[in-house]
Amino acid sequence: MRISRNWSRFAVLLTLMALIGAACSSKTKAPAASKPTITVGSANFAESITLADIYAQVLEAKGYKVVQKENVGSREIYEPALESGTLSFVPDYLNSMLEFLKGTGSADVQTDVTAIQPLLAAKGLTALDPAPAQDKNEFAVTKATADKYHLTKISDLAPVASKLVLGGPPECPTRPLCEKGLEDKYGLHFKSFKSLDTGGPLTVAALKNGKIDVGLLFTTDTSFITEGFVRLEDDKGLQGADNVVPIVRQNVVTAYGDSFKTLINSISAKLTTDEVLQLNKAVIVDKKDSKDVARAWLVKEGFVS
Repeated sequence: MRISRNWSRFAVLLTLMALIGAACSSKTKAPAASKPTITVGSANFAESITLADIYAQVLEAKGYKVVQKENVGSREIYEPALESGTLSFVPDYLNSMLEFLKGTGSADVQTDVTAIQPLLAAKGLTALDPAPAQDKNEFAVTKATADKYHLTKISDLAPVASKLVLGGPPECPTRPLCEKGLEDKYGLHFKSFKSLDTGGPLTVAALKNGKIDVGLLFTTDTSFITEGFVRLEDDKGLQGADNVVPIVRQNVVTAYGDSFKTLINSISAKLTTDEVLQLNKAVIVDKKDSKDVARAWLVKEGFVS
């Protein structure tokens, strides 16, 4: 039986319409391949790089598309990169990022989370759950000094500060989180001040060798392990809540949904200050590769095998 030319054309038209419909349908379903690649960045210091390795490796292990850009630089560089989409994920520090965005920080984590979210949202960003780990200014003494004066918290310095030398960065005497803050918040007046560096090797050496009695370090400084320094509890809340916090582009969170947030939050929940301190020791003191250290931590915590 002959098929008319008109019918043939009609059949071709039906076939084309079916193909177009199928193509439209596949676009509507937004397959996983269309979801954004997660570009994980880090600042230019060992702790930030190791934390970025941890988050990036667990995402890769769970099947997410990940690219890493390590050692990007300071917050002045990586925050605009987050805004532009060059980066989509950076482990940061809550109070420091809040104040960078011109917010007012506090010593309370939830207060700072509430304050930072609208500032981030205006830039297409969001903060996921902060980790328990903090890396903030920490005033420290040697164990001998702590034992001699019965020091466990900053307010314990009040009766003896006039006998002690404080060491820190050159700007410390006028900074509200350093000597000026100790005077205003705690009423402390030291015998003298020695200008050194910002929680670096000069401060560590001066504290170790008795050139200073109280030094400004950072919470996760490895000298708390290697030198046995004693942290003085900030019992009046001078320092802000500088908890580790993942800062992520909102489009990534929207694209991957609750499973993404749950995974990242579960990692953050395991990152305590002591855990981060041990990670720093492995990289900085023991000279291990940060990627190997990150992998070992993820295995230890049961996130990968």
